[in-house]
Amino acid sequence: MEWLLAPIDPSRPHDLGPLLSWHGRVMMLAWGVMIPIGVLIARFYKIMPRQNWPVELDNKTWWWTHLGLQQGASALMIVGLALVLLNGGDGQGAVVHARIGWGILAVCALQLLSGWLRGSKGGPTEECGRGDHYEMSWRRCLFERFHKTIGYSLLLLAWYTILLGLLAANAPVWMWMCILIWWSLLISIFIILQSRGRAIDTYQAIYGPDDSHPGNRRRPIGWGIKRRPWEKE
Repeated sequence: MEWLLAPIDPSRPHDLGPLLSWHGRVMMLAWGVMIPIGVLIARFYKIMPRQNWPVELDNKTWWWTHLGLQQGASALMIVGLALVLLNGGDGQGAVVHARIGWGILAVCALQLLSGWLRGSKGGPTEECGRGDHYEMSWRRCLFERFHKTIGYSLLLLAWYTILLGLLAANAPVWMWMCILIWWSLLISIFIILQSRGRAIDTYQAIYGPDDSHPGNRRRPIGWGIKRRPWEKE
């Protein structure tokens, strides 16, 4: 127990004020918990396990869960930023952590903005069949490539920044262990679901597998994204 409570570097104290302590907690909750769970749900649960697909299409459970988690995490990021500013900075021992953190916040703002620029939906169930997503316009293709690439890159960079923050704060051993065990669990879940072919193309999950839909005649966008095989009756 004494070893778990001791700081990772015995030669330095672990002595943060309440503002920086809460900054670390809310940022860990945002980037270490909420955002990666939102990513897992968006990637692997576009078709729910008990959904009668393709009879039942466009199940929005994944969408609202992903959106809620990402927006909640964004609110926590603002709180975390405010705590640092109220404290008067991150401290001399966290210069790299602070610089990368500012960069993450800037790119994250672009990521949120990209969601508003994804274009219209369209499709057979809409009043107007034409739409950026249904037709996979250049605007929609650009959005998907940007949103997915930046999203995964931000998550990995944020995890690195969290580790830098733990090092700068000289966090106790138990914090390192809990965070690394949690992330190992998330990575294991990712590998399992990916190996089971759960990363289904968004287009097919929404509009179905019929090749009469224009988007089904294009390659899915993103690494490891699959389409379910379908045979016409």
